[in-house]
Amino acid sequence: MHELRIEDGLAVLAFDDGKANAVGYDFIDQMENCLDRAEREARAVVIAGRPGLFSGGFDLGELRKGPDAANALVDRGARMLLRLYAHPQPVVAACTGHAVAAGAFILLSCDTRIGALGEFSIGLNETALGMSFPVFAIELTHARLSKRHVTAAFVQSALYGPEEAVDAGFLDEAVAVDAAVDRACAEARRLGELPDVYGANKRLIRANVIQTIEASLTDG
Repeated sequence: MHELRIEDGLAVLAFDDGKANAVGYDFIDQMENCLDRAEREARAVVIAGRPGLFSGGFDLGELRKGPDAANALVDRGARMLLRLYAHPQPVVAACTGHAVAAGAFILLSCDTRIGALGEFSIGLNETALGMSFPVFAIELTHARLSKRHVTAAFVQSALYGPEEAVDAGFLDEAVAVDAAVDRACAEARRLGELPDVYGANKRLIRANVIQTIEASLTDG
């Protein structure tokens, strides 16, 4: 069960669908509800998975329904990622395990990413699956990943362990597996104490990426 709690100035959303934490419509609705409540009731946001898994990417069952269904879900997902990326409050990810495809793009959309150490895979496996990338994926990759890793990660489907993912730019820090959520919450509290100009400055430095992604989305 997904869990959203508001405590100590934080909106903490922990995803757990009992399977792959797939990014489907329920996942997106939960994320948007969390961001809505955070703006009303909190100072910062923490996005977590369950032990061993952050997210396995878009809901493959929905993607397999055909091009129209796939495009509709990816469009909703892109809007969710854009909202995360432009959210006016600090957004910290607790990457509790595997994070691939759209799961990795959630990491790229968060301000600070704390990963759990372990035998986990983090990265973009779309090329290996025979899939091309939409505009949001290109923009977030260039914005957040180390230039040294862009070809390996984006084109060659390289998957990284948590420590390697720090060097690549998917994570900012890797800590003991049982400390990831607490460390993410501590960092979110610290960032939440910064003045409200945090959000304005975030949008200033990210303006070109935000505008390019916005322009790529379908109307509606």
